[in-house]
Amino acid sequence: MTSKLEQLKAMTTVVADTGDLDAIAQWKPQDATTNPSLLLKAAASDAYRPMLDEAVAAARKQGGSDAEQLTYATDMLAVLAGKEILGRIPGVVSTEVDARLSFDTGATLTRARRLVELYDHLGMDTS
Repeated sequence: MTSKLEQLKAMTTVVADTGDLDAIAQWKPQDATTNPSLLLKAAASDAYRPMLDEAVAAARKQGGSDAEQLTYATDMLAVLAGKEILGRIPGVVSTEVDARLSFDTGATLTRARRLVELYDHLGMDTS
């Protein structure tokens, strides 16, 4: 008997809207999306500890004020999580910019470009 999920997969693209790596591995969506609020919850898990440590180290190396380092670490964590998720799905990951920037087009574009640069730096295909 075909599960409801398999029936759904036959008719549409299933996209995971979670940072839970175990759930992504279990349900095998085609694509995934991440956003800062999902990552905040997921970052409490042991699976994210190495990524969190790497993001903080990269932010410290980047320098700047505490606020700038926090922003950089958040972006780096999103990209590291995206890379990890891409290793578990056949499709793409949509990495969302912080929603607090939604009314500031310039800031949104700046952050989005930085996310792309971080993915590029990790050797990830952003096309």
